[in-house]
Amino acid sequence: MDCVPVVSSNGKNKVEKPLHIAMLPWLAAGHVNPYSELAKILAQKGHFVTFISTPKNIDRMPKIPQPLQPFIKLVRLPLPQTEHLPEGAESTMDIPKSKICHLKLAYEGLQDPVLELLKTSRPDWVFYDFATEWLPEIAKSLSIPCAHYNLTAAWNKVFYDPPKEARTSSFNIQDMCNPKWLPFQTTLHLRPYEIIRAMRSRRDDDTGRCASFDLAKVYSSCDMFLLRTSRELEGEWLDYLSQRYDMPVIPVGLVPPSIQIKDVGEEDENPDWLRIKEWLDSQECSSVVYIAFGSELKLSQEDVTELAHGIEISKLPFFWAFRNMKEDSLELPEGFEERTEDRGFVWKSWAPQSKILGHAAIGGCVTHCGTNSLVEMLNFGHVLVTLPYLLDQALFSRVLEEKKVAIEVARSEEDGSFTRESVAKTLRLAVVEEEGSSYRKNAKEMGKVFSCRDLQNQYIDDCILALQNYNAPSNT
Repeated sequence: MDCVPVVSSNGKNKVEKPLHIAMLPWLAAGHVNPYSELAKILAQKGHFVTFISTPKNIDRMPKIPQPLQPFIKLVRLPLPQTEHLPEGAESTMDIPKSKICHLKLAYEGLQDPVLELLKTSRPDWVFYDFATEWLPEIAKSLSIPCAHYNLTAAWNKVFYDPPKEARTSSFNIQDMCNPKWLPFQTTLHLRPYEIIRAMRSRRDDDTGRCASFDLAKVYSSCDMFLLRTSRELEGEWLDYLSQRYDMPVIPVGLVPPSIQIKDVGEEDENPDWLRIKEWLDSQECSSVVYIAFGSELKLSQEDVTELAHGIEISKLPFFWAFRNMKEDSLELPEGFEERTEDRGFVWKSWAPQSKILGHAAIGGCVTHCGTNSLVEMLNFGHVLVTLPYLLDQALFSRVLEEKKVAIEVARSEEDGSFTRESVAKTLRLAVVEEEGSSYRKNAKEMGKVFSCRDLQNQYIDDCILALQNYNAPSNT
């Protein structure tokens, strides 16, 4: 490839050989979209990306801005059909969690076409996801270095892949909940019901099969470990990972909305946004609670009911992005919308989250602690009320509680259930009560770090430099 101008973080152009990076994310919107966001950032800096996924996942991606299209090649590989996987399913959003094992089996069927693609395209690097333990072997057979780009924080790896010496014959759920093998002190922990629930959700009742991910192989087989995180958030955890796997561990920054690449004017004239904005404009500054649980999380009807009653009891203004719950046939309590219409807005289609979060009326958020949502919410300095469901979400919630920018809704230690009263109490504490003022202040301070364009850009530039300067270890 020819040399092109590559934009450095200080805005000046320098001419150097661009990188060509192939990317293969896991088959979930929460993975495909962040991978594509990094692809766009790299493309803006003059580098080339071959982005590999299935047709439906690529078609669902946010569009690539026209100026970046020459730098990003989208490659659609048909997903092999397997028994027990619904016809046309290509993503976790197309299936219940119990069928993920079959989606992963189909994903493994991409090995041959990926091998042929890498043979012909010969990228400088391959970035692979947590479910792609088979890719490093393919890359190494072609003498292509590979990087594991993980979208969750470093502390997740510590919990998900304990060192062998920590796994004694008596190693049990309690040991999994508390990482006692760490060389530093932490209050970070999981709860037994969270691990048990995660194990149950992975089992397919029809076949008895569980989704299996060889994370030890994923983490240890790469040439470089890239994480969507920052040293300001978890420096000691990153240092521990580097020692644990004896390889370069490079944070790429948080990739917040402030550095994400979008078409000029995108969403500004969208009729939905104009309607939402009109309502937000009518609310007092920092008064509205934004409620959203991502595009894929499936709540139970009981949880939706308790959450709705808690919101109602709190008497706070709210905007509830209810789309995915509506699609799952979940119902709000009878009369809820009528009783709260003077202060609430239930939105049942796609919501422009970044635009909403950036509005002055938003004063706090209720979130499941998915990484993408958290980065957006903290980018704008909003205090958080957390209701995590997955293991990585629970860990992120505990970290943000530790840093006093979030308050987790109290739940039963037995089964993780919660009450409307605990929702209302936590909402009022986080958003309006004097006792929660320090949380609101801390969230604003963290927002300055998350939204600092220069800082986040420097992480990207440092990552690119590490990729360019990498020298493969000698086999001699």
